[in-house]
Amino acid sequence: MQSVCLYFKIHIPCDLKYFTDRYNDAEISPASTVYQRGIDQLADECYLPANKIMLELIEAHRGKFKIAFSISGTSIDMLQQYRPDVLDSFKTLAATGSVEFLAETYYHSFSWLHSKKEFQRQVIMHKEKINEVFNYAAVVFNNTALIYNNELAHFIAQMGYKGILCEGLEALLNGRTPNQVYSAPGNDELAILLRNTRLSDDIAFRFDDATWNEQPLTAEKFAGWVHGHGDDSRNINIYFDYETIGIHKKKATGIFEFLQHLPDAVLVNKNWIFKLPSEVIAEEYPAGVFDAPQIISWKNKSHENCIWSENVMQRKAIYKVYQIENTVLNSNCTEALCYWGYLQNADHFYSMSEHENSGNLLNSNLHGLNSANEVYRQFNHILNKFELHLIQQGLEALRTSQQKERACHLYAGIN
Repeated sequence: MQSVCLYFKIHIPCDLKYFTDRYNDAEISPASTVYQRGIDQLADECYLPANKIMLELIEAHRGKFKIAFSISGTSIDMLQQYRPDVLDSFKTLAATGSVEFLAETYYHSFSWLHSKKEFQRQVIMHKEKINEVFNYAAVVFNNTALIYNNELAHFIAQMGYKGILCEGLEALLNGRTPNQVYSAPGNDELAILLRNTRLSDDIAFRFDDATWNEQPLTAEKFAGWVHGHGDDSRNINIYFDYETIGIHKKKATGIFEFLQHLPDAVLVNKNWIFKLPSEVIAEEYPAGVFDAPQIISWKNKSHENCIWSENVMQRKAIYKVYQIENTVLNSNCTEALCYWGYLQNADHFYSMSEHENSGNLLNSNLHGLNSANEVYRQFNHILNKFELHLIQQGLEALRTSQQKERACHLYAGIN
């Protein structure tokens, strides 16, 4: 049987105002009205209606329709705080047994590129969070922006994961299909699952593109493209942002109707079924080696990660964030470590892009800033204030330690 894996990425960007206030004299106010409004929009226009449809489809198809979610730890935190009803709806989906959760970095960060120690910490944190909230032990890993290379594959395998999702890059496939399970060089134990770029982007980017010659995209047409793949296609991985449904593609585009009819359209062909990623890696033997000695990613296929670190502002900001790692760790402050984790969030650097239309629902509204330069200046100010706070905290701890040491010596001399 040939199969489809349908993955949804869920991530809610961070509110820059929280960081603005945190180390200034102003009152801490992470629950800003604007931020609440943004999350409410995500909840009411995407998460809740999409989850309702997913649950109905799972129940109607009695185990034949299956999906996977990759949700950042910070998004879970925000839903717990602002919209616990949404989190409850994801828990209901999880309880069906037809849903899988992927592992990832807790803070939706680029830590793999800058600090292996921090990367490992975040992956462990995320694993514990998924287990705590959904009672699920993730076995497949998904890195931020699908950042991947051979070294990452070996690292993740050593952490106990059985599979990893990455971009099906044609240049590395050398004419082979992305619709097979592959292995990393020298490691047959970790399954490499490749995103089918064309089919994923047909939904994520072209669904409502009026200039696209395939308009309108119906579930039947899309399923026909899936069925058109030959016998060498064992499993097709379709992966895109969950916010595509109802946010990036509004209800009026027909995206919800497309979603409702997709399972029937795929399953009408008895040779095709839906599978969870863990089922694929358990049932399919690697068809070959996917060799990625250099970093690749979803957006740009290069080490610079394009829209996240293409300009000097972005590179300076990212460098500075990881430059203070030892200062943060030496502070022995849990709150500071958490705050530093949020500062690593990829969305901050995404908002510093000078590309048109690089913003998204929350990035553009929350920051209240009109340009990449403004975002950079504000972020740099926040980062400097945080570093200064850590230095002052360290000096105060040192003075306290010295005072205690002198007091001990004085006491010893008296006695």
